[in-house]
Amino acid sequence: MIRKSVLCTALALVMSLTTSCASNNAKDDQHIDEDRFETYNRAMFKFNYRFDKYVLRPVAEGYRSVTNEFTRERVNSAISNIREPISVGNHLLQGNIKQTGVGVARFGINSTLGLLGMFDVAEGWGLKKEETEFDVTLANWCVPDGPFIILPFMGPSTPRAAIGDVVDVFMNPVYWGTYNDANIRDKVMYSYAAIYAIALREQNLELLDDLERGSVDFYATMRSAYLQNRKSLGCHAKDDQSYDFDFGMDDEEQTFDEMED
Repeated sequence: MIRKSVLCTALALVMSLTTSCASNNAKDDQHIDEDRFETYNRAMFKFNYRFDKYVLRPVAEGYRSVTNEFTRERVNSAISNIREPISVGNHLLQGNIKQTGVGVARFGINSTLGLLGMFDVAEGWGLKKEETEFDVTLANWCVPDGPFIILPFMGPSTPRAAIGDVVDVFMNPVYWGTYNDANIRDKVMYSYAAIYAIALREQNLELLDDLERGSVDFYATMRSAYLQNRKSLGCHAKDDQSYDFDFGMDDEEQTFDEMED
């Protein structure tokens, strides 16, 4: 499943135009330590890049062309509502009792009055959505993140993030709602994952295009932004919360043109 980490990575884009040699060297050393599986990661990144280019992106563009904005908004809202119990469970694990109650209320209201979540009625009633996940819960428990790793189809991740994704799957109502029938569960889960991936990719067509065009080394750009963004999570948050996009000028090993060969 294409995860929202891709969006978070893209949204983290802030170029640093003036940096000292010392800071660049420190950044390179940090990346070497955090990207100990770089050879594998680059190979998997290339695989994911081609899958997106030849499969996911064309499907997302086709989805946009045959639907209007209103229809896509209803789909996105319904998906968001399906994921509400994931946030509810993790707010509870994080000790956020107030937001746990808000999430329960949101899910009940939007699943009924909101026509299965197609309309966010609860938002209009002052019940604001605050999304969270098990990865954030682990971060709040001070569980170490681990090394950077690229997962097949899912993209940038870490061991903690991967564990969080697995736990979130079991907290998803699509899973436990079909738990008693494995055949139905598999079909529903795969269908849901496909719809989620296509809808998310469609939302970020232009954003990821801009990110790609502005990158000399697309892999290094994504890695730098993803790792920097994660430093704001939980008890491992840094005092300096600014996001820095390293465009890979110093450690360029593979350019966008090479990925297209």
